[in-house]
Amino acid sequence: MSFALEPTYDHDPELADLVVALRDYLHGELADYERHHGLDHESAYGREILQPVWKRARQLGFYGIHLPPEHGGRGLSATRLAVLKEEVAASGRVLGHSVLGDMGGPLRAGAIFGHATPQQVERYLRPVVEGDRACCFSLTEPDAGSHVRAMRTTATPDGEGWRISGHKVFSSAGPFADFSVLVARMAGERESYSAFLVDLDSPGCSVLPGEVPLSGQHIEADIVLDDCYVGPEQLLGEVGQGLRIGLGRVTTNRLLHCPTVLGSTRRLIALTRAHVLGREVAGGPMAGLQSVQHKLADMATAHYAARAMTYDALADLDAGRRPATEAFMCKLFVAENAFRIADEAMQLHGKAGMVRGSEVESLFRRLRMFRVLTGSSEIQKNAIAQSLLT
Repeated sequence: MSFALEPTYDHDPELADLVVALRDYLHGELADYERHHGLDHESAYGREILQPVWKRARQLGFYGIHLPPEHGGRGLSATRLAVLKEEVAASGRVLGHSVLGDMGGPLRAGAIFGHATPQQVERYLRPVVEGDRACCFSLTEPDAGSHVRAMRTTATPDGEGWRISGHKVFSSAGPFADFSVLVARMAGERESYSAFLVDLDSPGCSVLPGEVPLSGQHIEADIVLDDCYVGPEQLLGEVGQGLRIGLGRVTTNRLLHCPTVLGSTRRLIALTRAHVLGREVAGGPMAGLQSVQHKLADMATAHYAARAMTYDALADLDAGRRPATEAFMCKLFVAENAFRIADEAMQLHGKAGMVRGSEVESLFRRLRMFRVLTGSSEIQKNAIAQSLLT
């Protein structure tokens, strides 16, 4: 794997064509759409802004492209999907998360196709793929983050169905979702959890504004349930499979989040390169200073190393192996080095990088979050150590 700030994929002509088409859309039509609506990464927007992007991305063949043909996609491998996710992040687009379906779309719902009944596919999932509906995933609670077994949301039997009560937080895409893939503890059972497809307009279900994270994005919601009834047709998988469904999705996402972060580090390196080439210091370009060159060299080397190990693990995934330990390693290494790259980018930009709303400052905040999201760096280290010692 060679290093480039704008990789080419000559070894895979089909992928190369996809990347060209995606870049054209991201830097052309989507950029114009964002400018027209005056959007930045901290803008609050609703369904009326997002749904046209879902529909247009679907029209262009990007929305749900990773799904098998029977579900409306092209059956992209994990490696090819990762390349597209990296390109989206490297573009710096505000609505990039809606192009492949990360935010409430097929990438959020895709993992549950294997657990859904044909009726659930038609009622819930196919409309998501078509851009007609959106979903969120609700696992985290105020006192149950990495320690998911501390969850208090409970499903109590009621006839053939259940009554769910509890409070979920950090449901990304919740503000504009139609339903949630929600995990709850089974009442009367010590260690039994199930997953349900909960319509967010159901009686007893409230969607409240979530806390605004460090990134400044208005994409989180609290899902509060008070005796909310779900029927047997809304049970996803079997009773007791909830954590396997929920955490199985998290495990896959752990690896597939890395290319998005790598796209952001590519963007930071490109922005920093342009800044130091254009800024005059002591009668010459800032890029002429050896100390600056060394920082850029370190940034590029860390990016290359993180990218190489990520795509190596993705190749294992595509080969049918389960790179569990490697996924923990990738998440740890990518998260820690991405933040170092962001820190160096801010250092080299100086005041220009510290201004609220500058792209460097915005990326710095988002990449700091990745050291916690999808399992903190400490959780990754615990898992890596366990694999070595057992």
